[in-house]
Amino acid sequence: MADHHYDAIVVGSGISGGWAAKELTEKGLKVLLLERGRNIEHIKDYHNAHKEAWDYPHRGEPTRQMKADYPVLSRDYPLNEQTLGMWADEQANPYVERQRFDWFRGYHVGGRSLLWGRQSYRWSPADFEANQREGVAVDWPIRYEDLAPWYDYVERFAGIAGTREGLDILPDGEFLPPIPLNRVEKDVAARLEQSFGGRRHLIHSRVANITQPKPEQNRVNCQFRNKCWLGCPYGGYFSTQSATLPVAMATGNLTLRPFSIVTQVLYDKDRGRARGVEVLDAENGQTYEYTADVVFLNASTFNSTWVLMNSATDVWPGGLGSSSGELGHNVMDHHFRAGASGEIEGYRDTYYFGRRPAGFYIPRFRNVGDDRRDYLRGFGYQGSASRERWDREVAEVSHGAELKQALSQPGGWSIGMTAFGEMLPRHANRISLDHGVTDAWGLPVLAMDVGLGDNERAMRRDMVQDAVDMLEAAGVQNVTPEEGDYAPGMGIHEMGTARMGRDPATSVLNAHNQVWDAPNVYVTDGACMTSSSCVNPSLTYMALTARAVDHAVRELKRGNLA
Repeated sequence: MADHHYDAIVVGSGISGGWAAKELTEKGLKVLLLERGRNIEHIKDYHNAHKEAWDYPHRGEPTRQMKADYPVLSRDYPLNEQTLGMWADEQANPYVERQRFDWFRGYHVGGRSLLWGRQSYRWSPADFEANQREGVAVDWPIRYEDLAPWYDYVERFAGIAGTREGLDILPDGEFLPPIPLNRVEKDVAARLEQSFGGRRHLIHSRVANITQPKPEQNRVNCQFRNKCWLGCPYGGYFSTQSATLPVAMATGNLTLRPFSIVTQVLYDKDRGRARGVEVLDAENGQTYEYTADVVFLNASTFNSTWVLMNSATDVWPGGLGSSSGELGHNVMDHHFRAGASGEIEGYRDTYYFGRRPAGFYIPRFRNVGDDRRDYLRGFGYQGSASRERWDREVAEVSHGAELKQALSQPGGWSIGMTAFGEMLPRHANRISLDHGVTDAWGLPVLAMDVGLGDNERAMRRDMVQDAVDMLEAAGVQNVTPEEGDYAPGMGIHEMGTARMGRDPATSVLNAHNQVWDAPNVYVTDGACMTSSSCVNPSLTYMALTARAVDHAVRELKRGNLA
């Protein structure tokens, strides 16, 4: 017997889960929102939001003990004193690396919506058509036109700062005023336009930092503190806590249950429908069942797929949604850490206001129009120009009053950019359950077997060289090509493993994000992605989720999900 029945269950409270909860409750459904980690309350639990470097025992830097406790996080910037406790406990939540995979997870209410980079771009029509045109993987079952009104909808609510540019490769949206470019960035933008005949564009970043207040959401505009990853007490950026969760709670239709690890979707094979989920309480170890008419899986790309693979194994050994043989396959990320930087002479009389949470963006220009490369797809650049601060080294002055005086003045200007490249979906890139390794609750863990292909490796050469060429064309001095250590997962944009498609024989989900084998189960986080584009994916997750909820509620009313 179920412990409780709801109209809908949402698994996961991050960007897509928060949207699912908001949309379902606003449409009148009684909803249970399940989160495997602890609760973090807006404002009250942002303990480090007002701290500076000197407020931390080690000035914010990771300690040896932290590196021992978080060996994966220590590979990159996420491990630091400021966000300690905001990332999943690696000792309690291990995974197996058949190939190196840097999996950075946030197990708490809000998930990575509290930690994300906020870059928010629409996919282009070409992104939805590329698989079919190039014979890669399977065709998307939707096109840009299907998602465009939902992009409009989520942008207006979330608040996206940006500018309309009229570029086919990067569609315009419903924008708030942009976070401004500084003088150097504006000049570099003009030089690039001239040097490349208007074929390359340096534009304002499009980010989910509101530049005008949203009083109806109790959100104040961005304060230019650049402390977003610590939780914003002003609600200056979009997160579950600041935006979707308060709306869902205000309806009176939401029940939030943290410390709830969903171990499987409960499947009724006679009806061919899910009847709810099984939950393992992370605190007391007890198991509970909750039933619902519809289930939304938004536990993050890999965890949603973990739940599917651990469900209905008496019917399908590979789990619910595995009948196509594609569940767990086609892992994608955005490969990055390839670009260039340099120094800019002059502008010593110019500075900028505050600490911007964003810089500039250069949209994709490779394999666009009549440009053809020896690889498929392309990449875009994120970057910024700034002046060196007090923490720079002053070679001419080693100590004393002269050093203090030198450090009280801003240093020279520099500019840098890194490309984010599209990773093709390949069946060989996969995750699977490893029953030989278990987590702190005795559950099987995921094994990662993901690597870059020849297409990505060929692309990375241009990602570096094009950055060098553009900076040199813009008059930047001492340009240095840069290609750092990258492994899949490091982009924190993991996608795929339960892809959408047109045919149940080759995909896990249909055009409305329903599991072919259980149409009252929807998956709208990164697991659903059929390809990866080269732009940050979170805005697309939001739009897909709002669209899927609209479909689910209509189907419930028609009795098609019973």
